[in-house]
Amino acid sequence: MKEKTVRVGVVGCGGFALFALQQFIQVEGVELVGMAGTYPEPAEAAARRFGIPDFGTIEQMLARDDLDLVYIATPPFLHHPQAMEALQAGRHVICEKPLALTLKQADQMIEAARKRDLLLAANLMQRYNVLCGAIRGLLRSGALGSFLHGYFENYAADESLPPDHWFWDRARSGGIFVEHGVHFFDLFEGWLGPGEVVAAQAGMRPGGDIEEQVQCTVRYDSGALVNFYHGFHQPHRLDRQEMRLVFERGDVLLEGWVPASARIHAIADETDTRRLCELFPGARLDVTAGYGPEDRACRARHKDLDVYQLFEMTWGAEHRKMHLYGELLRRFIRDQVCWIRDRSHKRLITEHNGRRSLELALEADRLAHQQPEETEGR
Repeated sequence: MKEKTVRVGVVGCGGFALFALQQFIQVEGVELVGMAGTYPEPAEAAARRFGIPDFGTIEQMLARDDLDLVYIATPPFLHHPQAMEALQAGRHVICEKPLALTLKQADQMIEAARKRDLLLAANLMQRYNVLCGAIRGLLRSGALGSFLHGYFENYAADESLPPDHWFWDRARSGGIFVEHGVHFFDLFEGWLGPGEVVAAQAGMRPGGDIEEQVQCTVRYDSGALVNFYHGFHQPHRLDRQEMRLVFERGDVLLEGWVPASARIHAIADETDTRRLCELFPGARLDVTAGYGPEDRACRARHKDLDVYQLFEMTWGAEHRKMHLYGELLRRFIRDQVCWIRDRSHKRLITEHNGRRSLELALEADRLAHQQPEETEGR
């Protein structure tokens, strides 16, 4: 049976939306039909790239019959009203993260989508990364023992974020945890299961009212703690991110906010060395030290360990971040489109990911600012 073409209209076609749409339309059966709510200069760029009309307003775009899905790529404070308008008009909705600014808004969107049997998803594409699947496999395999601790550190650029940018306005962005942190709350819950924010702090830029740094600690069901830090204070050339996951017999370092490579520093016996090579096929393995029969025994956490060798594994060093980013966007839209065509399809990312990651972000933001637990609109 011929697959139904899914016709997409975009609201807010700025630089990132232009990049994302180039990936979306590479998926078979996805067609871009128009845009709305875009400033003149980016609208002209989109028209030159895609040859699509600018309908001016979302209302004018929604009035068309040749529209199935609305992709919302506007600032966070617009996600709820624009998504509700699209859903109430009977259109599927994908929006950029976060799903909304409050849980009340998110629940209204989810209810509107369910009532009309429509798709709703935030673009949380990290879980589509093959490397993220390998980490999930590592956690389940026990090849490095129990997971003990982790961190994500985001030393982000603010070079393209002038003082009057909406990003710094908490009323429009939700703050750093909400606007940006949701990606990583979702990613780590995909690895570790449900978590609870137990502490959080925020830091202001000296001499002004810009909140440029936030950090929090999340405790997961296993009892393990993970620290999340986001600081927007670097020039682009120093922008970098890294995640480290610490296990009983080694650790894994992932680099980039879309991680493209992994470095494993570990000790293992012969069986677990083989399991690691299977989890990271094609990885380079460099042996730092090999242990003979008299040297294999060691101890940690009051446990006896049998160690064959100490080594470093490197996987994915040849991957290009932007190419990988594009592939994750293609996998994300393909997954969502499959559900539109067949409701029995199980999506990797659903509306629940958007709501749950927002819930953690709001709790981190509340603790960082010591707000009362019950706040209006949550």
